[in-house]
Order: sequence, then structure tokens, then C-alpha cells
Amino acid sequence: MDGPASDVALPAVSQRTAVKRASGFGERIIETMLAGCGAVSVFVTIGIVLVLVFEAAAFFEEVSLAEFFGDTQWTPLFRDNQHFGIWPLVMGTLVTSAIAMAVALPLGLLAAIYLSEYAAPKTRKVIKPALEILAGVPTIVYGYFALTIVTPFLQGYIPGLAGGNMLSPGIVMGIMIIPLVSSLSEDAIYAVPDSLREGALALGAGKLPTILRVIVPSAWSGIAAAMTLAVSRAIGETMIVAIAAGNQANFTYDAREPAETMTAYIVNISKGDTPNGTLEYRTIFAVGLMLFVMTLVMNLISYRLSRRLRAQSRA
Repeated sequence: MDGPASDVALPAVSQRTAVKRASGFGERIIETMLAGCGAVSVFVTIGIVLVLVFEAAAFFEEVSLAEFFGDTQWTPLFRDNQHFGIWPLVMGTLVTSAIAMAVALPLGLLAAIYLSEYAAPKTRKVIKPALEILAGVPTIVYGYFALTIVTPFLQGYIPGLAGGNMLSPGIVMGIMIIPLVSSLSEDAIYAVPDSLREGALALGAGKLPTILRVIVPSAWSGIAAAMTLAVSRAIGETMIVAIAAGNQANFTYDAREPAETMTAYIVNISKGDTPNGTLEYRTIFAVGLMLFVMTLVMNLISYRLSRRLRAQSRA
């Protein structure tokens, strides 16, 4: 009796072993494919950095770092009296980004609090997708909206506002970024455990104090990461400022004046009017490298800040 039983059991065992080997082989294939996808993104990033560094190095062979960071004039396309000071472009980028953040951060955070804590489920299902539609509007549409609608409207209330200025594209850029802030912040707030809400309410706290003193601090790591990513998004915005900011590289803090951001300058030079290989053409790589470093710093700050806040919340 032992012989036939063992003969029957052996094929079953071998079949299970074959299934395990096949499943393990399939998992290894999937793991390899996923690792390949991750490697592609890493290699693409490395390629972009290498192109920027090599082309920028050719630029800095003719323009010193002292002139690049020490001059406050940017006139690389002038035949006479050329200046290569990056600060007018940096100033235009920072001012428009600061205006955008002044609009996007409070409105986005308030929208996130309403959607997660006050809105009924049916209302949330309607308002959140409607708000996120703003993220799907092409940025060139926002640019013409800033130029043809917002700027004439503001000129009726703000004296001295130029036709191309930093104020109107900054405001419109902030409106465009609101969905990014509200969506990520709302997800962070919505993920706060209900036990924290119930505990605060059980201790006698009202709804608003519970939100401000318990829920928002608990979700602050996600909110801070959303804000930092929004700043990076504002720094890298192109078409809105290229259309409505005036495209004049002025070193000024006045938002009523025209300016040119780093992204807008890259767009203007990349149109094909500047010969390839010239010093003027290589300026786009120097500006692009500067822009890359700024966004990289913002992303690193976001990563470190989110890690620190998560560690504090766990402690």
C-alpha cells in the first residue's frame, strides 16, 4: 500500500514545486521590469544633468563666475555692452513665485480643510474634481488670461502698473497651483486618524480649535511637502510669465514693473533666432543649470522637512 500511495503523492509534490518555481520566475521578471523603469528615470536625470553641466562649462569658459553672480544686468543679446549677471532673471523668478505662493498657499490650505472637515461626502465628490480641473487647463491659456483679463482689471486699481508686469502672472500662477496645494494637503488631512478628532472633541474642544491645534499639526508633514512642491512648480512655470510678465530683464522688487524669469528667457532664446553654439545660445544652459539647482534645493528641503516632521509626530 505504501508504494502506490507514494507514487500518487510524488507527482502532486512535483507539480506544486513547478508552480512555485514558475511563480518565482514570474516575480523575478516583474521585479526586473520595475527596476528597469526606475533605472530609466535615473539615467534620464543623469543625462539631463550632464548636458547642462557640459554646456554650462563651455559658457563659463568665456564668462567668469564673478560676472555671472556679481553683475545685476542681463543683456547677453546686445552686440555692445554685453552683461551676463543672472540676478535680474532670478529676481523676476522669485518675485512672481512669491506672489503665486501668497495666493496658492492660504487658498489651497483653506480649501483642503473645508473639503476634508466640513464638506459633506456628496459635496466633496463634486467640488474636489471641479477644483482639480484647474490643473488641467493649459498654461498658455492662463498666460493669455493674465495678459488680457487680469492685467487690465488691475490697472484700474493699481496706478503705475505696466502692461507687462510681475503681479498679474504671479496671481494667475497662484490660481493655477491651488489644486496642487489643496489636493495634497487634503489627502494629508484626510489621513489623520479619527481617534485624534474624537479625543479632542471629547476633551471639550470645538471643531475649529480641533482642526487648528490637532488635525493640521498632525498632517503638517504632508502639508509642508505640498507647499514646497508648489514652490518648485511656481519656479519652473514658463508660459504664464513668458506671455504676461513683459520679458524685460530688470533687477527690481517692484511687482508693477515688467520682468523676465529664467524659464521665460530660455523659451525666448530657444525659438531659433540665436545661432547654435554661440555664447548667447549657451546662456540657456547656464540659466537652466541655475534653475535646476534651485528646484533641486526646494525638493531636498521638502524631503528633509517631511522626514523631520514625520519623526516628530511619531515621537
